[in-house]
Amino acid sequence: MTSITKILISIAVVLSIVAVFLLFTSDINLRESLSVNDKVQKVYFADHISPAHQAVIDKFNKKYKGRIEVISVDLPFSKFTTNERKELLARSLRSKSDRLDVFSVDYIWTSRFAKWCETLDQYFNDDARSKIISPTIQSCFANGKLVAMPLYIDIGMMYYRKDIIQKLPNAVEVEKKLKESITWDELLSYRGKLGYAHRPYYIFQANDYEGLICNYFEIIKSLDKNFFANNVINLKKPAAKKALQFLVDFVHKQKISPPEVIEFDENKSYDYLLQNDAVFVRGWPNFLENYQKMYPEGQKYSRIERAALPHFTGNAPTSVYGGWNLMVSKFSTKKESAVEFIRYLQTEEAQKTMFEMGGYIPVNQEVYLDTMYLTHHPDLVYYRRLVASGFHRPSLEEYTKISDIIAHYVHLAIKGEVTVDEAIDRASQAMQSKSVLLK
Repeated sequence: MTSITKILISIAVVLSIVAVFLLFTSDINLRESLSVNDKVQKVYFADHISPAHQAVIDKFNKKYKGRIEVISVDLPFSKFTTNERKELLARSLRSKSDRLDVFSVDYIWTSRFAKWCETLDQYFNDDARSKIISPTIQSCFANGKLVAMPLYIDIGMMYYRKDIIQKLPNAVEVEKKLKESITWDELLSYRGKLGYAHRPYYIFQANDYEGLICNYFEIIKSLDKNFFANNVINLKKPAAKKALQFLVDFVHKQKISPPEVIEFDENKSYDYLLQNDAVFVRGWPNFLENYQKMYPEGQKYSRIERAALPHFTGNAPTSVYGGWNLMVSKFSTKKESAVEFIRYLQTEEAQKTMFEMGGYIPVNQEVYLDTMYLTHHPDLVYYRRLVASGFHRPSLEEYTKISDIIAHYVHLAIKGEVTVDEAIDRASQAMQSKSVLLK
């Protein structure tokens, strides 16, 4: 693809985002004009509105009927990439529009959006914060101030086809190891025993986006537990190069991953796993709860089981944290009502609904203290155990720019367009010069 073509595509994407934004704001204006004399405060909430999201919105609206009504503004992952969603929100806030009151952000965006958002220290005291599990609340601060509250947490993990693994003579032992975390060497050793020498075996996300960064950073962290110390990303460290070579070899040397992974986000990787009978896929906790609504073949889907990500021999298992935080726009004219909605989303009732309907891992401590509830949801106990070994990506205001740079060159290396050394060098230079990539 030529540079001119890339520029034209980028312009088209921007124009389409602006068009959607204009439609979105005009729709709100219309609804507001029809309810000028309505005393109910209408709070506009932007997120990927899944059935689980809508269920808690409906419960809130019923509870606060006559006082507050939350209006959902759907930004579905099926229509917007995470980057497009980020830019759409940023454009609205940059214009100081009061059209949004509450919105969710990938937790790694918190620092970037802080300048446009209400400080929440006055609304959530120490007691309220103490009810939130520690890994999530850590991602809600910027410059020492509380600027967000978490909606749910994610943790990187792996899934496998149980029916395929059961062909191994020691399948019971292997599955037990998979739950705990096997080594990469062990994962590779099963390939020949299962007859997958020339078939797709391990699927991961290698498209040019944040999902690739999660895959890459997990490999780095597994090689060097201190790599991200002091919120520094130094690609010149040995682990960065070794991790990239590891991913490149998956596709080009060992061929355990098909070349198509360079186009994969999560949903595409799940599709490929099921359609091509691959054995393993890297993913997130709500794959099983959400994806079955989109995938028609229930029998094959029912054979998917959860597992921890593999680790390197001698090193501890680890996974990257994900999840989404809630922020209140600095330009909202309904801040108190917006905060009331956030408080509700973090209640035990709302958190359980989100988990039961959508597989979103709760952030409220009280959910994990309900032993009867955990008995009925052993998968939640498993997720909580994985969360205990997770790690945060660096919390930096310029993180998204840095991430875009790294993802771009890591993607090119896995694609085979540049060498590993070239990718590391070019990414490092771009980060030092604070370049902005035009993709």
